[in-house]
Amino acid sequence: MTTLVFWALVALATVTGLVTAWTLGANSNSPPFAPAIGANAISTMRAAFLIGILAALGALTQGGSISETVGAGLIDGVAITSLAAVAGLLTATGFMAFGIYSGYPVPAAFATTGAMVGVGLSLGGDPVFDTYRRIATFWLLVPPVSGSLAYLTATVLRRDDIPETVGVPLLAGVVGGIVANVQLSIIPSPAGTDQGSLAGFAGMVVGTDIAAVAATLLVAAGSFYYIRLQTQASVEKGIKTFLVVLGSVVAFSSGGSQVGLATGPLENLYRAELGLPGFVLLALGAVGILGGAWMGAPRLLQATSREYAQLGVRRSIAALVPGFIIAQAAIALGIPISFNNIIISGVIGGGLAGGSAGVSRRKIGVTVGFWLITLVTSVVIGFGVYQVLEAALGSQA
Repeated sequence: MTTLVFWALVALATVTGLVTAWTLGANSNSPPFAPAIGANAISTMRAAFLIGILAALGALTQGGSISETVGAGLIDGVAITSLAAVAGLLTATGFMAFGIYSGYPVPAAFATTGAMVGVGLSLGGDPVFDTYRRIATFWLLVPPVSGSLAYLTATVLRRDDIPETVGVPLLAGVVGGIVANVQLSIIPSPAGTDQGSLAGFAGMVVGTDIAAVAATLLVAAGSFYYIRLQTQASVEKGIKTFLVVLGSVVAFSSGGSQVGLATGPLENLYRAELGLPGFVLLALGAVGILGGAWMGAPRLLQATSREYAQLGVRRSIAALVPGFIIAQAAIALGIPISFNNIIISGVIGGGLAGGSAGVSRRKIGVTVGFWLITLVTSVVIGFGVYQVLEAALGSQA
């Protein structure tokens, strides 16, 4: 391979990665605020602005684990070349772009994972069945777990014998406790680990796990107190405030999860061949996500907030709480996930708590069917796209 061809492929792979990140910002980072918009707690344009900022920050501070899984954990025996990265990213982006303009949210994790498996097989690599089983198990558990938690939470919030000035702040306390343990690259951590948490940092400084527990309880208590003050002043205003806060932390988490779908295929190219630190690659993805959220998110926000269920603020909160929990679990385990899958499952579960009238069964059926088609066809198309590119450029690349 000549130097000119190499740098041309680097440039093409980088641009393709940026386009993929843009599509993710417009597509998969949108659902976290959909329940808030459906409950009229925030406007569509303001939500799109916040999604861009928060998802970009999440990408920079939490994106490493998913990126490594997508870039090196799906295929054994081969490294993803620049040409292979282009083929995988083009395939995944094509699926997601179709979802944006058709109005049917495409699961980015399904499209990207399938595409990279297809490309890896086309390179001559070996499938990693243990990884596939772990990912598939997590994916299969998402709808029932997210939907059930949302249904249970919505049911509790609707009970007359549980004051909203108590129930909603308690949920805020749970979320606050989880936030205290979220792993972030900007927080100092013990030697041998890349990320730390607020609670973990407290335990490291004091030198005992008791400090970590105390920090968790302190953040939880502060969250409870703040939302309780809001709900005591005005129940509706307090609930909507919590709904927007939930959307914010879930949008942040979505950036940490989704950026790896755009940067993962470039891991070998940027780190091994170019020798650049991981932060550079994550920053590239964060820029793309920011642009996509600001320019492309409003259309999908309208679709996901209005068409799946007519939610009130209480059921909307119920849809977001399990979304945040599942998202952080996936990031900790390094599993690529679809936020469309998580949030839409929560929206449906929360909607069913008030009766099934607000849930479009046809829309749900079409969406689930389209998800399965996406996963299978992305493997086949990814395999074929690489073969075509290799045949056209193989002699030079």
